[in-house]
Amino acid sequence: MYHIPVLLNECIEGLNIRPDGIYVDVTYGSGGHSRKILEKLSSGKLIAFDLDQDVNRNLIDDDRFLFIQQNFRFLKNFLNFQGIDHIDGMLADLGISSWQIDQPGRGFSTRMDGPLDMRMNQENGVTAENIINSYGEDQLIRIFRQYGEIENAWKLSGEIMKERALKPIGTTEEFKQVVLRVAQRGKENQYLARVFQAIRIEVNEELEALKELIVNTNDLLIPGGRMVVISYHSLEDRLVKNYFKTGNFDGVPVKNFFGHQIAPLVAVSRKAITPSDEEQLSNPRSRSAKLRIAEKI
Repeated sequence: MYHIPVLLNECIEGLNIRPDGIYVDVTYGSGGHSRKILEKLSSGKLIAFDLDQDVNRNLIDDDRFLFIQQNFRFLKNFLNFQGIDHIDGMLADLGISSWQIDQPGRGFSTRMDGPLDMRMNQENGVTAENIINSYGEDQLIRIFRQYGEIENAWKLSGEIMKERALKPIGTTEEFKQVVLRVAQRGKENQYLARVFQAIRIEVNEELEALKELIVNTNDLLIPGGRMVVISYHSLEDRLVKNYFKTGNFDGVPVKNFFGHQIAPLVAVSRKAITPSDEEQLSNPRSRSAKLRIAEKI
């Protein structure tokens, strides 16, 4: 199994699929969500995006399906190129797939040794190794504070600077040993996860890409169309929640002359939807998932 789709039924219900509609799955992965969407379509169309070249071994053969191997931040450009100027719904299952985590050569896992890569798109030139060995101390502090919410980011960055002055840090295991020097005892795994998350976000420009995706999707959605997003950490979820609520990423309400709030979307559910106890037991990597659904006004 390449990846077990998270909150599958909840996502499909959230999309409120019209059989003749146009839908986009911007994180194709193993195709689990896409296959379920296609089951609901008759004359409709599904377009899927994914950067990972490995998904090509798992593509759906269906005349209603189109796969585009590109970053979802360019959603609007590539759909316009296909002659599509509106959509009925968009699904995004953010983060990295189970298969990617379990491949040592990708560098995503804190459990297995491998090269410091962490690229979603392996044709991208910037790797985790480049960042860890070439960024200045202030840049590293910014990444760890902003993307990992690391309280002792200055201390961690100092250890990295000292280590790479002796020799380049080339593997995930070498990096782990540096990180563990400053991790709180008893919370090493959580600390490692946040540090790796911070580097991965920087390598792939994940938060910038998410912002562009949301804005572009809002432009493309027809009235009544749905945006369905699963996030796995607070940084992603905060951006999604704020935009769904206020129409901007800062979460600051904007009002018109009459004092009415101006927002292009309305949240379908007041709170984020989380996996059931049963799903979390069968798929432990779903535990941190939060699903938010919004409808275009």
